[in-house]
Amino acid sequence: MSAERSQRSAVVFGARNLGRAVIELLTAEGWRVVGVARSQPTLDGVAASGAVALEGDITEAASVRQVLEHAAAVHGRVDLVVNAAAPFGGDRSGPFGGGRLSEATAEAFEPWAAAPARAAFTFLSTSSAFLLEQGGPATVIQVTGGSARRAMPGRGLWAAGSFGVRALTNAAALELREHGIHVALLIVDAGIEPIDGAAPGQPTEALADPRALADAVRFLAEQGARSTTHELQVTPLAERWVP
Repeated sequence: MSAERSQRSAVVFGARNLGRAVIELLTAEGWRVVGVARSQPTLDGVAASGAVALEGDITEAASVRQVLEHAAAVHGRVDLVVNAAAPFGGDRSGPFGGGRLSEATAEAFEPWAAAPARAAFTFLSTSSAFLLEQGGPATVIQVTGGSARRAMPGRGLWAAGSFGVRALTNAAALELREHGIHVALLIVDAGIEPIDGAAPGQPTEALADPRALADAVRFLAEQGARSTTHELQVTPLAERWVP
């Protein structure tokens, strides 16, 4: 491993499952990592991985900015920012995904459709401003689910939120590309196997492996300027794939 490679710095928002796998992989390969979460047990896991654990909230611009500034102060600069948090508002009671539109309530729109897009906006807008001020190349990765690819009956509200995440990420990619900042959307079109070994509740082969997804994040982070990927869709081979 080169000295330059070992000095790279990353910030990972959302460190409970996929984010934890990303943190473990990057720290094992010599990256200097800041892991961000809201709960103390998750922060304890970040610290146990050898990363700097910071409490933060992806839905608050001031919190995102504070985390990025802290990471830059501690590690010199920020080369990679990953949003693996899953910010749904409210208690998400009622039908999963919001329910059929003919029966969905106005109260269901906020947690399923508005909250994910709003959080992605906060993450992308704040990270974009910070990285432009910092200057130099960097990578931003926003994670979302398969609903960003197509709507499903009974889950229109969920898809609306995911479509919003996708649109915002695509816009950021177009806006920052000329500044040498690579923005990518990682679409995980499956449930993710719990990294803590808990029973997943469905066949493991139908779930995405969080450590394999971490490899995908590393792949996106290490692409050169002449071969950037702005969207990467991942699905288990056992899962039915719908283009």
